[in-house]
Amino acid sequence: MTGGPVMQIGKILVFAGFFFIALGILLMAGARFSFFGFGRLPGDIVYKGKHGAFYFPIVSCLILSAALTLAWWVVSLLTRK
Repeated sequence: MTGGPVMQIGKILVFAGFFFIALGILLMAGARFSFFGFGRLPGDIVYKGKHGAFYFPIVSCLILSAALTLAWWVVSLLTRK
């Protein structure tokens, strides 16, 4: 047996670190360049009334959920024994 549970936790932390670095870079660049129009996609719900506004980015949430699910699946696939 090579490594044991400590080695597995180390692998998970390394993959999580790369994921969070990539996510941070994407968010920093997205704030400046608005990649893929997140937050303003067709299907996002926007209601502007007289005294306020309501906004729910449902399509953006679905795309983000699918991306995170795929990332989690890849990490679990790579850390499988």
